[in-house]
Amino acid sequence: MPYRVEIVKGDITQVDVDAIVNAANNELWMGAGVAGAIKSTGGEIIEREAMAKGPIMPGEAVFTTAGKLPHKAVIHAAVMGQDLRTTDKLIRQATIATLNTAENLKLSSLALPAFGTGVGGFPMKACAYIMTRAVNGYQPLAKHLERVLFCLFDEYAFQTFKDALVDES
Repeated sequence: MPYRVEIVKGDITQVDVDAIVNAANNELWMGAGVAGAIKSTGGEIIEREAMAKGPIMPGEAVFTTAGKLPHKAVIHAAVMGQDLRTTDKLIRQATIATLNTAENLKLSSLALPAFGTGVGGFPMKACAYIMTRAVNGYQPLAKHLERVLFCLFDEYAFQTFKDALVDES
C-alpha cells in the first residue's frame, strides 16, 4: 500500500508520528545532534535500552520505547561504526532497515532525519537522493505505513530533501 512521503522542517522529537528515528552509531550510544535531542527530551532510558541491544552492524536498526516522548517507539538506525564515518551503501541499508522495523512494529507513521550528515560528515545532497530513493522504492512492500516524514532541522536540509523528492517522484 503506498504511503505519503512528506518533508517538514523542525524538531524531530515534536512531530506527530508513531515513531521517530535516531541516526545512530553501531554501539547505539547517544551523543550530539538528533541523538542528543532525543535523549535530552525523552530521557536517558532510551539510550540505556538502545545500548542493551547493541552493538549492531552498521546498516541495521533496532527499536526502543520512546521514554518521555509522545511516540510509540524510537528506531535506532546504525548509519556508522566507531570510525564515525558513513557511506551511501550504509545510508541506504539503514533507511531500508528502518522501514522494515517500522513495518514489523505495524506503525502507520514514521519520521526520519538526514542520516549521516552531522557527525558522519556525509554530503546533504547525496544523502537526500539516497534516502528519498530508498523510501520511494520501499512503497510496494509497505503494509502498515501510511505516512513517512523526513524531518529536517534547517532550511538548507529541508530544501535539499524537497528538491530530491521532486526529482525522485
